[in-house]
Amino acid sequence: MSLEIGKQIGVLIDRSGYVTHVLVGSDNSIEIPFLDRLRTSEARLRGLRLVHTHLKGESLNQEDLTDLALLRLDYFTAIVMDHSGNPNGYYSAHLNPESEDELWTVLPKQYPGQLTEGILEEILEIESRLSRSKKNLKDAQKENRAFLVGVYPERNIGRHPSLSMEELKELCKTAEVHVVDTFIQRKNRLDPSTVLGKGKLEEIILKAIQKHVELLVFDLELTPSQAKKISDIADIKVIDRTQLILDIFARNAKSRDGKLQVELAQLKYLKGRLTELDDNMSRLTGGIGGRGPGETKLEIGKRRVEERITRLEVELKSLKKRREINRRQRKKNELPAVGIVGYTNAGKSTFLNALTNSEVLSENKLFATLDPTTRRIRFPEEREIIISDTVGFIHDLPPELSNAFKATLEELRDSDLLVHVVDISNPDYKLQMEAVEKILEELELSHIPMIQVFNKIDRLEKFKIWAIENNSNGYKKSSFPSVDHGPGLEAIYDLKEDLGIDHLSDSVLVSAFQGWGLKTFIDLLEERIYSLSRSNYFPV
Repeated sequence: MSLEIGKQIGVLIDRSGYVTHVLVGSDNSIEIPFLDRLRTSEARLRGLRLVHTHLKGESLNQEDLTDLALLRLDYFTAIVMDHSGNPNGYYSAHLNPESEDELWTVLPKQYPGQLTEGILEEILEIESRLSRSKKNLKDAQKENRAFLVGVYPERNIGRHPSLSMEELKELCKTAEVHVVDTFIQRKNRLDPSTVLGKGKLEEIILKAIQKHVELLVFDLELTPSQAKKISDIADIKVIDRTQLILDIFARNAKSRDGKLQVELAQLKYLKGRLTELDDNMSRLTGGIGGRGPGETKLEIGKRRVEERITRLEVELKSLKKRREINRRQRKKNELPAVGIVGYTNAGKSTFLNALTNSEVLSENKLFATLDPTTRRIRFPEEREIIISDTVGFIHDLPPELSNAFKATLEELRDSDLLVHVVDISNPDYKLQMEAVEKILEELELSHIPMIQVFNKIDRLEKFKIWAIENNSNGYKKSSFPSVDHGPGLEAIYDLKEDLGIDHLSDSVLVSAFQGWGLKTFIDLLEERIYSLSRSNYFPV
């Protein structure tokens, strides 16, 4: 029949020998329909094998082999025919479980009469070898294996793509995602369907399959249609930068307010992706990109999502009123307020710990702090201030997150002074400073007086040498800072000059971890906050 109609004909057969689909293509290709994804996993095959005709006597082509890999088919067989339409040869292939270099194994041509029984046993053996190869990976590298994809403009606008990709790696580290490989492409116009173009995407997916990857992470925000299309092609979970950040927020939110903000952001983001046909949606409702306070609610319909969003917004308004009452009480007590801001992982929580001898969570991870943490600092003459740590800022913060966490940053509106903590050891620190200043401006907070704190100077080469020459403690955390602890004024003056920092500006160089420079900061803080307080609370 295939020869008579001049079109390829194929069948998909399950492991019981039942034909699940009959396919009719063109003279040189055949289109495989959307297949159910419930069976497939990293160590399993789909449970279907494809047998179809080739009209021109050719062996398996690249499209056949790509379909075998992308769809994780049990087996792929092409039948070639003689001039009468009778089979005169079979070309077969299956996935290669042991090798990352050769993704598939193409078998020698077989002829009628050479086929034997036992295909099911062979398929089960291949699947067993796939499972064993996954087990051979190191324990820390077995789960959440990710391939990172970044697509950036051809001309640099802002920071370099490599810096953006490094930040994505840090986000993955925080989310406990093991990065296996990365891909960076420079192009000004994104493919509206697949971002990269189908050919390049398939190339990346084949690499991902070879490396046992179960997660594609894009360094941009995907549209719902792009996420669905890529997931259809990839047959593995696909998330974008926004979902990764939401996942980290979900892990780190501890207070009632923080948990509600995370759930609200998740629901608003996923609302446009809640469609019955969106298979990627089912992949997002658990694990990386789908965890969190509201993860059991993310599979409900759009109407119920809207209802839940409304309830969350009402409850958050109630919590906002309570915060306003607390802030008014602090103002009534005439306690000056200081807010700590900065790029994520700049060392804000470590800095607050060093200042107050408290134990606020501080980790070398992005977004380790999400809920505002408030402490008191007492100066001589029984004078006190309130000082608050806040969620870290980040480049291109997605609108869903920016809006949701404005409430988290509301504390800053009543600050008499802001302390901008900068990770001076990060090569990208100037762009990070610009990102923070931009967000402060968007939040209408740029008018508040500010002290800049350049943190982590102990990681600079200059002070590594200084520590050795001055028999420093090295990298052991010092006791509470003393006036003489750390590099002297001359060394600090020289570093400020090297970095182009104005000596007359309200700026301090510190190492919160080592305790260096904290006494200088405290003196400057006391001087600035009480000069402001006198004008605010004690009119002359």
